[in-house]
Amino acid sequence: MHLALNVVCLINWHKLKVQNMNYYQQAPNEVLKKYVRCFWWLDNDSSKNLNYTILPDGFFDIIVRFDNYKYQSTMLTGLYTKEVEVVIPPNHQLFGIQFKLPAVEYVFRESVAPLLNSEKKLTDAFWNLNSFDFSENAETIDRLSSIISQEINKEKNLDDRKLHLFRLLNQTKGNESVSYFTNKLFWSSRQINRYFKKMFGLSLKSYCNILRCSASFKDIKKGNLLSNQNYYDRSHFNKEIKKHTSHTPKSLSNNENDRFLQISIIPNK
Repeated sequence: MHLALNVVCLINWHKLKVQNMNYYQQAPNEVLKKYVRCFWWLDNDSSKNLNYTILPDGFFDIIVRFDNYKYQSTMLTGLYTKEVEVVIPPNHQLFGIQFKLPAVEYVFRESVAPLLNSEKKLTDAFWNLNSFDFSENAETIDRLSSIISQEINKEKNLDDRKLHLFRLLNQTKGNESVSYFTNKLFWSSRQINRYFKKMFGLSLKSYCNILRCSASFKDIKKGNLLSNQNYYDRSHFNKEIKKHTSHTPKSLSNNENDRFLQISIIPNK
């Protein structure tokens, strides 16, 4: 299977050149926005290894790997609470679907807690990803969107309280205390934390801290070394950012050699 991707078949995608790599990203349709953050494609068309640091952002991914456009494997990641070093060899490509938390229960129907800070290999036939023609990218996104929609529609008993919690997390970007969510939802902190640890592998407070850290990346890219995300002061900001990324805001802002992928792909606006 050959994936001769080009600008024509990716015309609706947001395209960026990062180091010697082409990166494309596309938002999901309106139906999937509660469950999918984006579809993405990464192509190392250079003759050398590319080294990146992936930062915690509060999402998890399906990643399809290719060697010179030939299918190799499909992986499912969990959430990350710390940075991950990634090496992409020459002529390797990655296609990804980045999921939001509701997808754990309503798309995959299994906990990703065992995958915290790790990943697992899925069968080659998972969603038939090994047989997709990724050269027809628009059609591929449509097919995947249909598959994900069908999985969601199998679940007849969506929990409105959980979905409301996810909406609040998205709206607040983690900038609220656990008591804020318990008061809004009439759901005890103990019950929420039990649910979060069972399904995602971390507490609600820890997840909020990751969301707030991730929301700061836009400010950091602009050189604002004290984010607008409700940190007490610069010292607190530095401490929290370093806790989750192992780097200071200044180091992230400098982003030498486009090392920090999430920083690099933020639009310059």
